[in-house]
Amino acid sequence: MDEAVKSAKKGLSEGEVPIGAVIVYENKVVARGYNRRAKLQLASAHAEMMAIDKACKKFRSWRLPEGCELFVTLEPCPMCMGAALNARVDKLYFGAYEQKGRSLTAALAEANLLNHKTEVVGGVSEEKCSALLTDFFSSMRQKQKEEKERKKAEETAE
Repeated sequence: MDEAVKSAKKGLSEGEVPIGAVIVYENKVVARGYNRRAKLQLASAHAEMMAIDKACKKFRSWRLPEGCELFVTLEPCPMCMGAALNARVDKLYFGAYEQKGRSLTAALAEANLLNHKTEVVGGVSEEKCSALLTDFFSSMRQKQKEEKERKKAEETAE
């Protein structure tokens, strides 16, 4: 999970929501990804999607080899969980739980109609992963508040 956190921090340094993902095969990181939605202006540019796409390119197949594991700092959304299932990820480990309950990760893994099952383990390094997101959103809200106060002060001065 530490490698996924490093990827999340790279995204953070670029102004993205700090979510990172890595694909591990035979105990080696074979692909990395981090959130790039803001930079690329693509709804699908999630950390997991970036990592899965890179791994598929590396292995020259949409189907990842048996034994691939996905580590991600935040519980995957339905799109990313679907991609993990479709790519045949064997195990998915995530850190922070999606607080709004929209991810459906366990339900999607159980409802999977493919002949492949993905094991899901949540809460890995949960505090560290949650802190990254909490700090990011707190900082963003503070900046928005300061900007609003600055604009109000400018309007009052005119």
